[in-house]
Amino acid sequence: MSLLRQRMLEDMKIRNMSSRTQECYLCQISKIARYFKKSPEELGIEEIRQYQLYLVEKKTSWSVFNQTVAALRFLYLTTLQKDWKVEQIPFPRQPKRLPVILSVGEVSQLLKRVKDYRYRVVLTTIYGCGLRLLEGTHLKVKDIDSQRMVVRIEQGKGMKDRYVMLSGKLLEILRQYFKATRPEGDYLFPSKRNPDKPIHESGVQRAFQRALKTLGWKKQVSVRTLRHCFATHLLEAGVNLKTIQELMGHSSFETTEIYLHVSRNSIQNLASPLDLLSDF
Repeated sequence: MSLLRQRMLEDMKIRNMSSRTQECYLCQISKIARYFKKSPEELGIEEIRQYQLYLVEKKTSWSVFNQTVAALRFLYLTTLQKDWKVEQIPFPRQPKRLPVILSVGEVSQLLKRVKDYRYRVVLTTIYGCGLRLLEGTHLKVKDIDSQRMVVRIEQGKGMKDRYVMLSGKLLEILRQYFKATRPEGDYLFPSKRNPDKPIHESGVQRAFQRALKTLGWKKQVSVRTLRHCFATHLLEAGVNLKTIQELMGHSSFETTEIYLHVSRNSIQNLASPLDLLSDF
């Protein structure tokens, strides 16, 4: 490990950044080093600009571009303490896209098409609790509180704990799953190869996509869609946005407000001007 990499890693640990964020930042900096074939410590602001243009021309996704900028800012402004202005390493403008939402019936259809029992229970839990994929795969047996009918999400995004509801139906599904599989170790959904590690998220994603393919839908959806559906279906059932914000673990209320734009209640209850044309 180079001294620069070690120092950056230590700086991230001091700030208690998640291990996943640490890995992501180091990965992006390694790509820059390979691109220029020299240490990032030797690069200047013009070369950083050149690399950002390369990412644009390569049509890199917004999320990867965003991760790269965050890693660059941390390395140069925190670890190397360059006297650059933060604006000299700009974040890309985030595209405004609304999530695709499935109806309750469509979610039911999709979950039933997941052939692998373990993956079906994981995906059902993700929808039933509105979890991020990693939050679902990393659930531990002790997180399921059947006495209080809640599920504890430990150190979710932003390293925050939160509680979500545990429905009676999900509790019964989890009890049947536990009885059938008897998971070893701490994780509710352990890896088959190593019970001390959680089930891998890529397997869950593949199971989701295989089920989706059998339905022949043209909708562009992913495992994350189940989380969006959870929030939208709650809103349509009359749950207020503030409560949904807490359940989703959103730090900003603006993030939760997006579900106002995809809720069918807010759209279907409106009358189109076309209805006013009496002689049409």
